[in-house]
Amino acid sequence: MRREERERKVRVLSELENFVLRGNVLDLAVAVVVGVAFTAVVTAFVNDLVTPLIAAIFGKQDFSSLYFTVHHSEFKYGSFINALLAFLIVAAVVFFAVVVPLNALMKRLKLVREDEPEPETHPCPECLSEIPVEARLCVVHVGGRAHGSGRRLGRVAGAAW
Repeated sequence: MRREERERKVRVLSELENFVLRGNVLDLAVAVVVGVAFTAVVTAFVNDLVTPLIAAIFGKQDFSSLYFTVHHSEFKYGSFINALLAFLIVAAVVFFAVVVPLNALMKRLKLVREDEPEPETHPCPECLSEIPVEARLCVVHVGGRAHGSGRRLGRVAGAAW
């Protein structure tokens, strides 16, 4: 029993090692650590530079201490504004420093399809032949119907249908 238990523990530890050493898990761990550090930098930037700048414009000394009271409850909207500014700055940096360059690189390497033009034709719902986008039915299936209506027209003299 002891040997089986030891083998099971070794197998579990081996599976854990395989899981932890996968590329995605390590990349994710590094991304989380860098993200936390980056968020701390942006939060300090907002609290120490952006907030005082906004406070200087609007005449408040401590922007983060803004609040209002309802029935003895404080609503600290200044802290919320700080957090919102931090989020917007992080989102802007990620967009302009990661997303835009990556999209440009993908286009340059032709890993992404260019925007395709709108099709000029689509299939007829009755026979699947190609018809202009503006049409609902092909010439064969419109037959003797008046344009846009389901009414049949009378026979036309000399018509083959």
